[in-house]
Amino acid sequence: MQAFLDNARSFPQRIAQRGWNLGNFAHGQRPLALFITCSDSRVVPTLFTGARPGELFELRVAGNIVPRYRPQAASGIAATLEYAVTALHVPDIVVCSHSHCGAVQGLMHPRHMTFLPLLAKWLDLAGHGTRAASELPIARQAARASRTGRTDPDTMAQLHTLIQLGNIRSYPFVARRITAGKLRLHGWFYAVETGQVYVERPGSCRFQPL
Repeated sequence: MQAFLDNARSFPQRIAQRGWNLGNFAHGQRPLALFITCSDSRVVPTLFTGARPGELFELRVAGNIVPRYRPQAASGIAATLEYAVTALHVPDIVVCSHSHCGAVQGLMHPRHMTFLPLLAKWLDLAGHGTRAASELPIARQAARASRTGRTDPDTMAQLHTLIQLGNIRSYPFVARRITAGKLRLHGWFYAVETGQVYVERPGSCRFQPL
């Protein structure tokens, strides 16, 4: 903890040395993207994207789960998504899953989650059981692997990314901006052991390294 305190204490001096003028942020923010990812401490978006202060509007939550739109269910996830899209008019949304994700492991092995009942309930909102999710080509690939006992956690995490993108599209304010050509969605997968980022080629359901 002391290292964090020391860095916080010296932060104003360090930003001055870098020539950053944080005073401009007093007048508002115009982030370049909404970046939705897991709370996992090994995933640091600003580290592997090189984003500077003010460039990423981050939403971090267990398993980077965005529940499908439910107009009567207020949540911090929905509120953050609405603010980014409707108030800040971000032009891009990135959903970034990662390797060795505890949430994905929980989705693969729900019986292992009995000692984490709140997390287990949260995972129910991930949307893996929906018909739309089962029709994704990568879902069929994962199902075949599961039947042979060779389920690949990375494939499951990438499927999870695509399902969350589908959940995001269920929000009317998101759908409107996509239709208007003012919003793009992106699926990423981050390998924590190598730092490699993989992206889904639009419409392909296939992730390729950058």
